Amino acid sequence: MNLVIREEQEEDYLTIEQVIRSAFATMPFSDKKEQELVSRLRESTEYVPKLSLVAIESVSKQIIGHILLSKCQIVNPNQYVQALALAPVSVHPEFQNKGVGSTLIKESLQKAKLLNYDSVIVLGHPNYYPKFGFKKASLWNIKVPFEVPEELFMALELRENALTNVSGKVEYSSAFF
Repeated sequence: MNLVIREEQEEDYLTIEQVIRSAFATMPFSDKKEQELVSRLRESTEYVPKLSLVAIESVSKQIIGHILLSKCQIVNPNQYVQALALAPVSVHPEFQNKGVGSTLIKESLQKAKLLNYDSVIVLGHPNYYPKFGFKKASLWNIKVPFEVPEELFMALELRENALTNVSGKVEYSSAFF
């Protein structure tokens, strides 16, 4: 499938909302409010416009996917380390399982590295995200601020050894809560 990946634009917001709604409509773990999270993140200081991307199907010119990486911190009493949180990634159901989500993830991680971010955390499927290099965050003693199975919370170093000597609890944008 031929895709164009670009930064979201304000005129895309309603279409992105529809894509997100449809992507999560049948997901059992979803609260069906992911589009509201994206809207709140856009209004937050943790929003990084260059890391809110859309996937456009090149023939129809239709937006079929969206991904957002926002700033977060890994904090302990002696350390405050900037990172990114990957959430959410959405693909319209008609285009799922065709590589759209993978393309969005790869492109967003590449852009994040070019923007000099060092690491990304994600709460996601333990069989999906490792193919992009994500590992259990517990390997670095990085914890999530709520109860979640260890294998679902992962981190990725965008730069070699970026998480060496980093540990603590992730502080997400208040938009997540």
